[in-house]
Amino acid sequence: MGPIDGLLHGLSVAFTYQNLLAAFVGSLAGTAIGVLPGFGPVAGIAMILPITYGLNATTGVIMIASMAYGAMFGGSTTSILVNMPGESSCVMTCIDGYKLTKKGRAGSALTVVAVGSFIGGTISLVGVMLFAPILAQFSLMFGSAEFFALTAGGLIILSRISGGTMAAGIFPMAIGMMLGTIGQEAVTGQNRFMFGFNDLSQGVELVAVVVGLYGLAEIMLVVETLQVQVKPLGVRLRELLPSRTEWRRSWAPIGRGTVLGFIFGMIPGPSSTLSSFASYRLEKAVSKYRDEIGEGAIEGVAAPESANNAAATAVMVPLLALGIPFTPTMALILSALMVQSIQPGPLLMTANPDIFWGVIASMYIGNGMLFLLNVPLIAVWVNLLRIPNHIFLPLILLLAIIGSYSVRNSMLDVYVLLLLGIVGYILRKFDFQLAPMVIGVVLGDLIEKHLREGLFVGRGDLSIFFSSPVAITIWIFVLIVMTFGIQRMLLKRLLGRKN
Repeated sequence: MGPIDGLLHGLSVAFTYQNLLAAFVGSLAGTAIGVLPGFGPVAGIAMILPITYGLNATTGVIMIASMAYGAMFGGSTTSILVNMPGESSCVMTCIDGYKLTKKGRAGSALTVVAVGSFIGGTISLVGVMLFAPILAQFSLMFGSAEFFALTAGGLIILSRISGGTMAAGIFPMAIGMMLGTIGQEAVTGQNRFMFGFNDLSQGVELVAVVVGLYGLAEIMLVVETLQVQVKPLGVRLRELLPSRTEWRRSWAPIGRGTVLGFIFGMIPGPSSTLSSFASYRLEKAVSKYRDEIGEGAIEGVAAPESANNAAATAVMVPLLALGIPFTPTMALILSALMVQSIQPGPLLMTANPDIFWGVIASMYIGNGMLFLLNVPLIAVWVNLLRIPNHIFLPLILLLAIIGSYSVRNSMLDVYVLLLLGIVGYILRKFDFQLAPMVIGVVLGDLIEKHLREGLFVGRGDLSIFFSSPVAITIWIFVLIVMTFGIQRMLLKRLLGRKN
């Protein structure tokens, strides 16, 4: 099935009332999650994830995917109105966005962001539609050695480029991989590291891990700092229309941000955050108005928001084509599919075309819904920001406990939630990165499976993992990324000697 035929088939799947409703609810809920500062899409989606288990696989994944890119739309609202990013990928939007608000241009900034996000997400979807089938066909040639290199190498790269020092990513990654080995072993089916808890035979529940690390830890940090709630400014409907000059200055940054975001989305790591930083720096370098960026320029919101939405869409390529999540959000989508006994990867397009093409088609529809929802409902999102913390935080805590318990109806998952909340709080206090830990939980089992299978095939010979051109190429790329700091230092010394 070619891309055009696949898209037409996907549209026939997406245009059912169940899937349209799922896309609408997901987009609306995702925007609300993104608007609420400090909460974040990962914890929000994790709490809502159990609801999707009662739906069919296609409808459930459409809802989660809609939440994921809906959160990108919503996160920019708090960045612009109250100088508080809804999530990390919207940090750069704060710089110019809030200064535009002070200048009385908040409405036009929000409209440009909505348009840029829509364009970035839509164009990136074309890339997903074209690249995912090609990558899926290519990955059919992969064996245990190639998949081990891809999963282990991708996790190592993620831990390196997540931010901070190397230890800040490697240490949480190791914890995540240890948690991922709890329960039934993938090759022999033997149970291990259960410590007498039979509920752990299926492993540590990802929802409890994610909500604890991101949701509960964030509540602790907010309570500890006694964060004062900032009251957002109101935006009138007539203020939402940008001027002709603002439109003219926005198109090129939106285009550059979209291309950059799609490229970053294909790389392991916090692609949305990295792409928004890279896009902002690119505008500072190439824009004709570079001197104004940082002082309230429309380019400073158009470029990073287009980039992070394009990246949030592009990360679907490795998930659908390879079955490998490059972000915590994609790990949750993978979890939702596996609960339905569906394994993303090279065979997904042929074995489950309804899911593959239905999700892609629904994202076109969801992007349109988000564009139509966000601009008229800005006043609603502003009022959502006015919910007092003493009401909002206990409500989130209650939802976190209910969400964790409802997955397996097990109090053990609630205890895991509380324990991981404390662990996440401590890690955040010491500036450790949480994303490698979440991906470590998901990929730990897969890495071990491919390692064991490779050793069986190679009769214990480790050279099998470096026996194919694909595996060697992946490991060389991993080595280059991991030693980038050393390379840069040596290059500076070499240039210094020449001078």
